[in-house]
Amino acid sequence: MKTILNIIWFVFCGLWLAIGYFTAGIICCILIVTIPWGIASFRIGAYAMWPFGRVVVDKPTSGIGAALGNIIWLVVAGIWLAIGHVLTAIPLFVSIIGIPLGWANLKLIPVSLMPLGKEIVRSDTILPAYRHN
Repeated sequence: MKTILNIIWFVFCGLWLAIGYFTAGIICCILIVTIPWGIASFRIGAYAMWPFGRVVVDKPTSGIGAALGNIIWLVVAGIWLAIGHVLTAIPLFVSIIGIPLGWANLKLIPVSLMPLGKEIVRSDTILPAYRHN
């Protein structure tokens, strides 16, 4: 089921989101000072292309630099990206058949708000760890 949802997502949403995030990543890397945000944009773009079956988790090695970078990102881009994800999720929910795609769009909001210090992993590798706790 994940594969079918990912294919539908890729055709209708994922490709366009990924292009946007990859473009932002290229611009950030060209500007050199913003390379950490460029790398984060590439990571989000890859996640936006194929979101079903993957989750975002905190990276245990992230520190104060990631926190400060996230504050800057939140003010400059994060809020606007989150608003865009909400606005594009609404028509998906209204269409009823697009509800899973709407949820996937909302799933991108936390990482688009604060991308530094995050890691994207397969959900089947992380969920068993939560069951043991």
